[in-house]
Amino acid sequence: MANSAMHRQVVQVQPESTAVGSGQWSTGLCECYKDVGDCCFALCCLPVFTCKVTSAVGACPCLPLLDCIGCVPPASLAMRASVRERYGIKGSVWSDCLYGCCCYPLSWLQISRELKRRAASHAASSSSSSVRYTALTSLQGAHLV
Repeated sequence: MANSAMHRQVVQVQPESTAVGSGQWSTGLCECYKDVGDCCFALCCLPVFTCKVTSAVGACPCLPLLDCIGCVPPASLAMRASVRERYGIKGSVWSDCLYGCCCYPLSWLQISRELKRRAASHAASSSSSSVRYTALTSLQGAHLV
């Protein structure tokens, strides 16, 4: 065998990961297949699903019921903005408003996935530290049902 047949390619640049904390949502708006259980739950009963997500964050579970009184859903807008702010996700109030108005169920599903992934990531990273994480640990590895 010639030496050229044994040529190995060296990777110079590591692939970028969509790791939690990258300033982006960990999943896209239309990536419902990454959590089929929640997708089915939201499809069957979206109002209950939104109340469960809101409750998991520690806000009043009835907050999403305000979304039906106006043309701009205030709870959806507030939840998206809150999650973005909490985790340093890039975006604006205009994008939150657009997703809340035009992609209401998909927006809530994305918020749910983000909360679960961040809780799981935080639990994994703090298992060796003494930091106590209380707000979302009940979401780790579970559906919001």
